[in-house]
Amino acid sequence: MFKKILVANRGEIALRIQRACRELGVKAVMVYSEADREAKYVKLAEEAVCIGPATSAQSYLNMPAIISAAEVTDAEAIHPGYGFLSENADFAERVEKSGFQFIGPTPESIRLMGDKVSAKQAMIKAGVPCVPGSDGELPDDPVQIRRMARAVGYPVIIKAAGGGGGRGMRVVHTEAALINAVQMTKAEAGAAFGNPAVYLEKFLQNPRHIEIQVLADKFKNAVYLGERDCSMQRRHQKIIEEAPAPGVPRKLIEKIGERCVAACKKIGYRGAGTFEFLYEDGEFYFIEMNTRVQVEHPVTEMISGVDIVKTQITVAAGEKLPFTQREIVLRGHAIECRLNAEDPYKFVPSPGRITMWHAPGGPGVRVDSHVYTNYFVPPNYDSMVGKIIVHGDTREQALARMRTALLETVLEGINSNIALHRELLVDAKFMDGGTNIHYLEEWLSHHKR
Repeated sequence: MFKKILVANRGEIALRIQRACRELGVKAVMVYSEADREAKYVKLAEEAVCIGPATSAQSYLNMPAIISAAEVTDAEAIHPGYGFLSENADFAERVEKSGFQFIGPTPESIRLMGDKVSAKQAMIKAGVPCVPGSDGELPDDPVQIRRMARAVGYPVIIKAAGGGGGRGMRVVHTEAALINAVQMTKAEAGAAFGNPAVYLEKFLQNPRHIEIQVLADKFKNAVYLGERDCSMQRRHQKIIEEAPAPGVPRKLIEKIGERCVAACKKIGYRGAGTFEFLYEDGEFYFIEMNTRVQVEHPVTEMISGVDIVKTQITVAAGEKLPFTQREIVLRGHAIECRLNAEDPYKFVPSPGRITMWHAPGGPGVRVDSHVYTNYFVPPNYDSMVGKIIVHGDTREQALARMRTALLETVLEGINSNIALHRELLVDAKFMDGGTNIHYLEEWLSHHKR
């Protein structure tokens, strides 16, 4: 096991990794920007290093500064958390070339799965079902592009090979709009991701977003920890996640989970990862793989009893997975609400000083948050200030516990989306389960404030 790990992230995930290190008896070095000097995990740190000014480009995205911090503190490994450099293959490579262990997959796996075209081709080879579309990057010939779109059937969606987070996508409903949409998406992709390659897929009308959590070690052992339903989202940003997915037959989950495990073994995957799928009419369609820990990992931890972050660390240290698939037993139901510092209906970010923070408690309630009373939420980063996660024996009990937890939560001094969560938790369609990825946007259009 490592003696010292550098945590190359901020916010609640930095605190989460710090806690996992403490449980493992490993020292955690926390890095921070000048804007995060007062963060809870920095105050609690055994060692902390300032890596630059508030802007991400000069701090959390500054590879030389992070590697220098690892060198001066004698850290042995670097945990990238999520976001920032967590899925940057060049960073993973630089970390390992500098003599540190990257707590995540190999740079080769990150590259393979980070490019949507190569990821899709790898999944087709591994037998994972994919959305019908072009086999690879779209050619330049408009005649061929039109032929492909006709074969798939309209509407289609044009996607950037290097895209992510809902960016670099364009839905096309008619052949007349196709070529212009391809050219516009290519130009945007080149500017935003440095890669103008785009591909084409069938646009599913009312799918759910369901993902499979996997863990793998370097000895080609791999397991899946069930699924999560992340369909409650706006502009491709998730707001509520739950596990398991309501109304999806267990046999289907087992089948797709086994295929994800087989894919991990085939590509030599190591660490934690998530296979993301669109689910419609009883069929799963692979869309992408996240080669890191995800924001919503706690709902899986709550139903599986597996500590995903600790397992990431032990696997990176060269240990075997401590369990087999047969030993993974999923119990009950878990729901997570993301707490964001923003207007609950217009989603305008609301940085500023928190004048009162009171976290909920009670049976089955977990709060992952780095904030406290008098903490200043900086304007420089993502607006998430924490997550409330609940577990119950049934989905109904989990919903009841989340309603209670949201009523107990106090967050004053800034705007937050707590009011939105309180409304959604009593929404009849959400309570029934199985809402699609467009549901929240439609709901918001009818609940304008």
